[in-house]
Amino acid sequence: MAQSCGHCCVKINDLNVQIGHNSILKNVHLHTDCKEILAIVGPNGAGKTTLLKTILGDIAYSGQITFQVRGALNKNPRIGYVPQKLNFDHDAPVSVQDLIAASLVSFPVWCKIKGETQNRVKTVLEKFSVTHLQKQTVGSLSGGELQRVLLAMAMTPTPDLLLLDEPGSAIDVKGLSLFYETITGLKEQYDISIVVVTHDLAGITPYADRMILINRSILAEGTPREILSDKNLIETFQLSLLNISRLLIPAELNHKNQ
Repeated sequence: MAQSCGHCCVKINDLNVQIGHNSILKNVHLHTDCKEILAIVGPNGAGKTTLLKTILGDIAYSGQITFQVRGALNKNPRIGYVPQKLNFDHDAPVSVQDLIAASLVSFPVWCKIKGETQNRVKTVLEKFSVTHLQKQTVGSLSGGELQRVLLAMAMTPTPDLLLLDEPGSAIDVKGLSLFYETITGLKEQYDISIVVVTHDLAGITPYADRMILINRSILAEGTPREILSDKNLIETFQLSLLNISRLLIPAELNHKNQ
């Protein structure tokens, strides 16, 4: 097991999540280290989102989750989170500027943005190259644009841990590559742990430092080169050998070819 350099590390031991008689996650052991993109890959229904929500403290579990920030145990690390979907009224007249301002100062989005807050919003927009979107309504954004705005919000203030839930679900292949290049830059610049949950194996593989294959329990862990064998993929995705090759095609292209 790799050793944490002390900036941020999450360790999970014997994690179990059960809803009624249904076991969602079973005997999960994993860790993340600073300056690392950890990809958690598995089919729909594998427990990936449940795992993120457990780390966030939103779901009851048995087992142990510990956080280490700058070499010391920390019960309340800063966690940035980008959900798979943002539930909102697409017709609401809320601009990107309004949304970011509300996240910075916790006031209603219809309140007038004042000088100091305007400057903070401008800094966030520039930092993530979304200044051109500031006047657009949130409902008018493309999938890729919305993901970049949500990423900007999740990174403000800079978190110790960044959790991304299916970031490619509404982005085309080109946009997804740009998104992954962006988070790779954030990893290098801020020395943070980034956990990406996805079923899109082809999209994440070039950017993942380590990868976990999961289907309710962890089936393989290591670098992509170490664990992406036919045997592991068949066990994780419950596919025949003939269908394994489809996993290596970006999800958007797979969808178009169906």
